[in-house]
Amino acid sequence: MNIQGHAALVTGGASGLGEAVARELARLGAKVAVLDVNMALAEKVAADVGGVACQCDITDSDSVAAALTRAAAAHGPARMLMNIAGIGGAKRIVGKDGSAAPLEDFARVINVNLIGSYNVSRLFAAECAKLDPLDGGERGVMLFTASVAAFDGQVGQQAYSASKGGLVGMTLPMARDLAQHGIRVCTVAPGLFATPLMRQLPEAVQASLAASIPFPPRLGKPEEFAQLAAHIVTNGHLNGEVIRLDGALRMAPR
Repeated sequence: MNIQGHAALVTGGASGLGEAVARELARLGAKVAVLDVNMALAEKVAADVGGVACQCDITDSDSVAAALTRAAAAHGPARMLMNIAGIGGAKRIVGKDGSAAPLEDFARVINVNLIGSYNVSRLFAAECAKLDPLDGGERGVMLFTASVAAFDGQVGQQAYSASKGGLVGMTLPMARDLAQHGIRVCTVAPGLFATPLMRQLPEAVQASLAASIPFPPRLGKPEEFAQLAAHIVTNGHLNGEVIRLDGALRMAPR
């Protein structure tokens, strides 16, 4: 699908990988809606890319519906959905004091990363399926953001790995489900990237993490993630696929 002139939704678009995707799609001519819980940052990115900022809690159906309505009013119906929003967190099952990990912590990560992404996707897909098909019968493209933790989860990452593994597992059946509507679905599983969250770590820790990547031995650049996201949109034969973007990294247990 040609990106030029079409509307795109980017969840988590106010910072990190989401911001990079919003900027790249806008550079390529998309009309971008920046969906985020942080409205101040979303408005800044939207102003920079000539888009629209939409307050959006991906775990809340009413919030998502309102964001999609606002985006459609500004840009028309979206044909691209970039699911980037998500949270991290690590918790050992049995703590140092011998207590069990709080169930609420596990549920929160699953609710945001997995259920939240599905929530936005189902509402987007229902609207996208109503659009007239483009050349080749395509109506739209959807992207999930997983993680190498879906495959190489480290100690304490049960919730995070389960949430990202859920996105991996959902990719093919969702692509098959939406094939009848001409909507493609792919997932990117990034490794260690130079996001604002990563930059909060001490430089020595960042350097150690970068050195663990076979090649290139550096942290990934958000713009590299964004370039792959854009390529997935334009490559019409990419569907139902999970792509690792990690420099051949395989995470150690800890």
